[in-house]
Amino acid sequence: MKTSANEHIKTRTKTSINTSELVQAEMSKGAIRSLNIAGVLVGLWAAACIVGGMIVSGGPIALVKGWFSAVTGS
Repeated sequence: MKTSANEHIKTRTKTSINTSELVQAEMSKGAIRSLNIAGVLVGLWAAACIVGGMIVSGGPIALVKGWFSAVTGS
């Protein structure tokens, strides 16, 4: 098929992007961040409990002695 100088050839390209995969990736990142934050909060709470126990018992050695006596029942 010959085309003259005045004729224009039109071409169309169609591009599609699968956005559901992008949304799932972002949701996974959010879930991982949430779990990491929860883990950090639990760790900080545990550290605060240990420090509080040491303060109330009179030091780390007294805390360990009190723990062993509570576990053994003596």
